[in-house]
Amino acid sequence: MKSEEKRLSSGEVLPPDSSPLTSHPVRGTVLGFDFGIKRIGVAVGELELGLAHPLTTVLGESNDQRFGAIEALLKEWRPALVVVGLPAHTDGEEHEMSARCRRFAHQLEGRFGLKVVLVDERHSSTAASEDLNEAGVRGRKQKAVLDQVAAQRILQSYLDGQ
Repeated sequence: MKSEEKRLSSGEVLPPDSSPLTSHPVRGTVLGFDFGIKRIGVAVGELELGLAHPLTTVLGESNDQRFGAIEALLKEWRPALVVVGLPAHTDGEEHEMSARCRRFAHQLEGRFGLKVVLVDERHSSTAASEDLNEAGVRGRKQKAVLDQVAAQRILQSYLDGQ
């Protein structure tokens, strides 16, 4: 294995663009995560295009199930970078979930050897709900896709800043 390559726990080699944890890639796929205790929304985007799309919602009773599903997504999409939403109150103060999101980001970085960037996610779920309302998806129908649309918002915010 070359020194710049990283391996998933399954032994699969990740692309070299994902390697140095200290630099930001300029091209490649990016996965965005909206972390929650019950659900984790996932979005996908491309650095060169600057567009994010909802992808899926990760569910699971245990951390092993959730990280197993995440590992499968990493194998499929081979991201050069991962973005995780960091919640904060409107005034910028840390949210109750901030520490959990930081821990989740560190776990992704440590387990999979990927560069992980934290992005302010204030109002992402509210904005995602508004987007879904405009698309005609209302009430309980939103539950299945709300977290992945919030992840899309988080990832798009990162891509817009690049």
